[in-house]
Amino acid sequence: MIELDRLSKTFKQNGKDVTAVDAVSLTVEEGQICVFLGPSGCGKTTTLKMINRLIQPTSGRVLINGEDTADLDEVTLRRRIGYVIQQIGLFPNMTIEENITVVPKLLGWDKKRCRERATELMSMVQLDPKQYLSRYPRELSGGQQQRIGVIRALAADAPLLLMDEPFGAVDPINRDAIQNEFFQMQRALNKTVIMVSHDIDEALKLGDKIAVFRGGRLVQFDHPDTLLAHPADDFVSQFVGQDSTLKRLLLIRAEDAADNAPSIAPETPVEQALDALEDQDRRYIVVTDGDNKALGYVRRRDLRKQDGTCARFLQEFRVTSAHDENLRILLSRMYEFNSSWLPVLSPEGTFLGEVTQESIADYLSSGRSRGKGGIVSPAQPSPAPAA
Repeated sequence: MIELDRLSKTFKQNGKDVTAVDAVSLTVEEGQICVFLGPSGCGKTTTLKMINRLIQPTSGRVLINGEDTADLDEVTLRRRIGYVIQQIGLFPNMTIEENITVVPKLLGWDKKRCRERATELMSMVQLDPKQYLSRYPRELSGGQQQRIGVIRALAADAPLLLMDEPFGAVDPINRDAIQNEFFQMQRALNKTVIMVSHDIDEALKLGDKIAVFRGGRLVQFDHPDTLLAHPADDFVSQFVGQDSTLKRLLLIRAEDAADNAPSIAPETPVEQALDALEDQDRRYIVVTDGDNKALGYVRRRDLRKQDGTCARFLQEFRVTSAHDENLRILLSRMYEFNSSWLPVLSPEGTFLGEVTQESIADYLSSGRSRGKGGIVSPAQPSPAPAA
């Protein structure tokens, strides 16, 4: 976990004090990706560089797992933090293996351990170690070099990774692929990441939390869905764009937008099932077993003028939804299968509800969002101590 506690930076410019970062306070939990977002000159890169003391703070604290980094010397601190920049910064006279293992060697790792770590990380970014480890940076494409820059920062297994617009110089096709690889790698390694970006789509895709900066101040710090659903002010609203509803479709999961649909057991009498369907004004109802595992569904039209139990009329699902799939995927699937609804299932097959066009519209208009945290007001004065 990393905490910024009223972190500030003031520069001298033409004999006057200029505040570049103004009392920024936020907490990034272990294993999360936090994206610093905002226009040029808003303080996001200065804030990032104060974390590893490439820029010395004027005031405030940086705590990593509760430890004040001011108590550490700069070299020790930076060896505990991975750092990736847009310009990549690979050493041209070193092989790829040597570039990756620079910090592990400084930490005293032996050659065998360094080689194993380099091989492991190369495989995670889809680069064949046998083919690439002995090459030099000039022999790699820009996208491949950027991949090496990312894994070099991870080589020493530092718990915290700082990234300053790491994918900004990569072409759109490679950028998307590298973002996907990085996201999967971060989830596998459970690193805490703080990333600077100016790209709202990148922030929404990668961030567990987004910190929006303006004029050196933190104006909102929230889950991406909350940022889109409840922007703190007009600046945030304009920055995230006019298509915020469409962007939210990538963030909202099926289980978030699922309605509280009823279900019945296979042994339910047909007459009772028809009553439930008519009460709910539904054309179908999901059938579950005693553990709420989804078995299929029955249609109202098949039950009319029939008797017995619903087991006779059970039909298999044509298509279902996993609980964590986003709504854009679900809408595409509903269109592809010409279906007005999708049952939402947990990884164990438990029935969680149904997603319909109506339930999606209800969620989007309800004011609900996936984020739990509130808006941060970082520059407010601290409360006076009690008398």
